[in-house]
Amino acid sequence: MKKLDLPDGLSVRPSRASDKPFLEKLHQTTREDLQLIDGEKAFVENIIEMQFRAQTEGYGEKFPNAMYFIIEKHWEPIGKATLDFGPNEIRVVDLAFIPKARNQGFGKSVIQAFQRCAHQVMAPLTLSVLQNNIQARQLYASLGFQVESVSPPYEFMIWHPMTTVNAAR
Repeated sequence: MKKLDLPDGLSVRPSRASDKPFLEKLHQTTREDLQLIDGEKAFVENIIEMQFRAQTEGYGEKFPNAMYFIIEKHWEPIGKATLDFGPNEIRVVDLAFIPKARNQGFGKSVIQAFQRCAHQVMAPLTLSVLQNNIQARQLYASLGFQVESVSPPYEFMIWHPMTTVNAAR
């Protein structure tokens, strides 16, 4: 895989088995909804761990061509990305950052790098976003993504390299 051209000390590398503790911790930070469960800490942590396993297995079944990546800043893991390379599209299945790396513009840089890769192979880049995640929806729209379909609570968005080449630059 060609190294992705990312600014500010960012890099994207394939995930390794040794990344599992980081990925589990990252998953915990993305599940604020489960943190609100009224119960003992061990019970809540067990539910979050089960959700992590279910998510990982679900991605494997639904997206058999998925590749898993770790996003780093100066060689420290700050996020993850899951991409599925289908026959007609590249799909951003998952993109998540640790709390201190959120709202720093890293997601925009990573998506733009994915757009450049999709442009090289002339494949659309797609993703699903929660309808109530207004900040993410605005970011994707600013990068040239358009809503293709709506299936509450998600919007399916698509970016076409032929019509929005400049959005990825």
